[in-house]
Amino acid sequence: MNKYETLYIITPELEGEVIKACIDKFSGIITANGGVIESVEEWGLKHLAYPIDYKTDGYYVLVNFEAAPELPRELERNFKNDERILRFIVVRKEA
Repeated sequence: MNKYETLYIITPELEGEVIKACIDKFSGIITANGGVIESVEEWGLKHLAYPIDYKTDGYYVLVNFEAAPELPRELERNFKNDERILRFIVVRKEA
């Protein structure tokens, strides 16, 4: 299993419960596909470097996890299909 890190930005208009549900959804995808979550850091609402879809703020979430090499592609597919996600990145960390 490889170590990965993902950072994603959630749209800022959502309520606290909806943001929590969104974070739980992506954490659930990782664990359902055999991944092990090491940490979930909610950075909170931050100003974006440039507007994305006319939004200037976003809710940042950083997740460190271990998973098989196939999981990042599945995770990225789910990020792309969720309209609540502004941007995302999944990076493999050095061992």
